[in-house]
Amino acid sequence: MKQLILHLKTGHTLLEDVPAPQVRRGQVLIQTRRTLVSLGTERMLVEFSRGSLISKARQQPDRVKQVLEKIRTDGLIPTLETVFNKLDQPLPLGYCNVGEVVGVGEGVTDLAVGDRVASNGHHAEVVCVPRNLVARVPDGVSDDEAVFTVIGSIGLQGVRLLNPTLGETVVVIGLGLIGLLTADLLRLNGCRVIGLDVDEKKLELARSRGIIALNPTAGTDPVKAVLALTQGIGTDGVVITASSKSDELISQAARMSRKRGRIVLVGVIGLNLSRAEFYEKELTFQVSCSYGPGRYDEMYEQQGSDYPLPFVRWTQNRNFQTILQLLETGQLNVKSLITEVVPLQQFDQIYNGISHSASIASLLRYPEELNLKPVIPIREGRYEGRGATVVGLIGAGNFTSAVLLPALKETGAKLKTIASANGLNGTLLAKKYGIDASTTDYREVLNDPEINLVVITTRHQQHARMTREALLAGKHVFVEKPLAIFEDELDQLVEVQQKSDQTVLVGFNRRFSPHVQKMKGLLGGPASGDVPMNVIATMNAGHIPANSWVHDRSVGGGRIPGEACHYVDLISFLTGSRVVAVCMNAMGRQPNETTDSASLLLRYENGSTGVINYFANGSKAYAKERFEVYSQERTLVLDNFRELRGYGFKGFSSLSTRQDKGHKAQFQRLVEQVETGGEPLIPFENLVNTTRTLLAALQSLKTKRWVDVPAGMTVAESAEHSHSL
Repeated sequence: MKQLILHLKTGHTLLEDVPAPQVRRGQVLIQTRRTLVSLGTERMLVEFSRGSLISKARQQPDRVKQVLEKIRTDGLIPTLETVFNKLDQPLPLGYCNVGEVVGVGEGVTDLAVGDRVASNGHHAEVVCVPRNLVARVPDGVSDDEAVFTVIGSIGLQGVRLLNPTLGETVVVIGLGLIGLLTADLLRLNGCRVIGLDVDEKKLELARSRGIIALNPTAGTDPVKAVLALTQGIGTDGVVITASSKSDELISQAARMSRKRGRIVLVGVIGLNLSRAEFYEKELTFQVSCSYGPGRYDEMYEQQGSDYPLPFVRWTQNRNFQTILQLLETGQLNVKSLITEVVPLQQFDQIYNGISHSASIASLLRYPEELNLKPVIPIREGRYEGRGATVVGLIGAGNFTSAVLLPALKETGAKLKTIASANGLNGTLLAKKYGIDASTTDYREVLNDPEINLVVITTRHQQHARMTREALLAGKHVFVEKPLAIFEDELDQLVEVQQKSDQTVLVGFNRRFSPHVQKMKGLLGGPASGDVPMNVIATMNAGHIPANSWVHDRSVGGGRIPGEACHYVDLISFLTGSRVVAVCMNAMGRQPNETTDSASLLLRYENGSTGVINYFANGSKAYAKERFEVYSQERTLVLDNFRELRGYGFKGFSSLSTRQDKGHKAQFQRLVEQVETGGEPLIPFENLVNTTRTLLAALQSLKTKRWVDVPAGMTVAESAEHSHSL
């Protein structure tokens, strides 16, 4: 299928061939008929992408600060690699879509194949959209009208926040598409509307819709004009839908408002507020968030949990329905706003001149034929690698793009197929790294007899299941950490692995770092397990917003199982022993399972002890990772995988390199192991011990006790062998 994308590095807008998405649980598969180009938002993105690197940096001072902090902690080269990888990632365009349902996922019961729906799907021939972002289109509403649903909801949410009453005067600053729709919605609420814009074409269109339209650049002082039109009282409310870097618009809005007036920002403007302007009138200022309540809420959008209507009357989906009702009754007229309807293949007519476009609403029309190919070839028989290891990848996120694929490419393994949920990321990575095919159906990877190594980098809740499926398909498996996030899925995986001859490796890359390999040698190599030692690992993990999927126990498992497992494995590697008991304490009076600031105490079979301090509340200016080993009157200190210092070792004092966390060495050794056989790089029982340790740590947090992690025992059983703290 075809999808429209924007390259942030070059500013080029392209129509890309990508595999059609697969319908997923709680989602709706839609064949697109029309999409609307949001000229304000998309113009801003295109202009940003066409700017120089310096221009991009100037527009994102907060990001520049983060880059500088990363340079200080991680070094220049790793930071630049991260920045350029981010700029290399394309952006799907569009969020106003109308089409026909061609598939419904499990759990969707109120929509059926054949229904016509509006959604926030991208500019693509087929889209897969969560149910709460889809609304059924009434029969009396045409495709050309229904495509205004989502953008109309943006204006509607601004109006709802303003809470206008019959007879009030409201000023709309910016009469682009959202501004005109907002003005219409205010008129439907019985308001007198004054519109401000510098474009005479938009002003004439506004006047034809019963709006008092003024041009501030044509000799009209907007503040004085509004005061004159309101007999010196000032406007009851202001909705700002304009896009401007200037602070003048917010100042004008304040000065033209009556005492205790309301100002709502829907657009993007400078926000250096004058306290005096707001203080003297006791003005209310609020920023509107997109389509309404539920936006950016993982539980609402991705997991389908609706807000109860008696308490949240207007969610984003109910806003969609409202716009469609207004279109059905003819109260909202959008046909006169349509400037052009362009076939998808001729998208350049819109985007080439988007920076200077005088269009109000540009629509893309899609072909009627359905294309649901789940696999597309990227290259045909041109691979020139060694080929003894043939890799299929499942997952195409940031880690795959920035770390995994560059490291895997250097091994010489054949990269045959990459699977990604949306098809776009996988396709672009396939082109960049010479992968033969892209698919949205991961089973294509498992069912390919040529593929002998499956690499899994999906969200955490899929790791154990996909690893189990890959083993049953006769594949070697590399799976990113964690191996599992629940004990029952771990037990099922162990049962399958015990009957398999295939290798499983979890992405515990840090043990392959040259610094850690040097530490192991200095401590006595394989014989290090004979002598107890103390190891302290400190992770300055950094804050991740509370609504992120990684905190969700059923999706990410929480940051402790999902990330602290790295340090359990590393300490186990250095001590040469396995964990037999764990105790975890978290910050706060009532710690929960998904805490991200905790200390873990580990007791090892050979008498060693480990301490893992995993904190999310530290400064980003401080190094992210630090390890200390104390053994036989000797000390090793590893700082952020850049510098290793030794104290008490003959002939060794320090080792400095660019940051190296072992990813390249890990994949090089994995490919060699797949091709030549031999012992696994990490024994499977060690992987299980690390996973059980983290699950036991969660149990410890609940019970406030030490929890045993004996070999061959489930976490639930080990809780019976817990000890009081």
